[in-house]
Amino acid sequence: MTQQTAALQLGKKAPDFKLLDAKTKDFYRYEQVRGKRGTIIMFLANHCPYVQLVAEELSRLANDYRILGFGFAAISSNDAEQYPADSFGNMHFFAREYDFTFPYLYDESQEIAKAYAAECTPDFFIFNAENELVYHGQLDDARPGNGLAVNGRNVRETLDNLYYNRRLNTKQKPGVGCSIKWKKA
Repeated sequence: MTQQTAALQLGKKAPDFKLLDAKTKDFYRYEQVRGKRGTIIMFLANHCPYVQLVAEELSRLANDYRILGFGFAAISSNDAEQYPADSFGNMHFFAREYDFTFPYLYDESQEIAKAYAAECTPDFFIFNAENELVYHGQLDDARPGNGLAVNGRNVRETLDNLYYNRRLNTKQKPGVGCSIKWKKA
């Protein structure tokens, strides 16, 4: 099922977290992944075809921008009982398969997804050096089956503008992907 996210108010501070990394089994807080120029928080789900389409670009993106002072972390918040492919153990394999060089964190309680108002996967939150939200939305226009190349255009443009101190585009391109699989009450 395709889900679109509604843009969050720009300027919102990044909520803190303490989540377990599927690769290292270490806990990470927001401050540990924060970059001096900005921070990218990505909500992902292993089973989602939208995430699978862009996973290689996420590794390239982190490799290209980490050296410029940007921090990266991915978070999976899906209910693993409904979607076993999104379990903590499978997150480890997914991160290895796509050579993630950033923490891939497990939000088992789903509290962090709610704090960020994440609604779909993939969903991207970019914060500036002052920890203020400057972009919430899609990676680029590529979708499964639409034939467009995955290039990370929207996220790369925002990161370039932050790096070069250029005016940020306040027009947000909402994320499109799979809905987050919330736990049943």
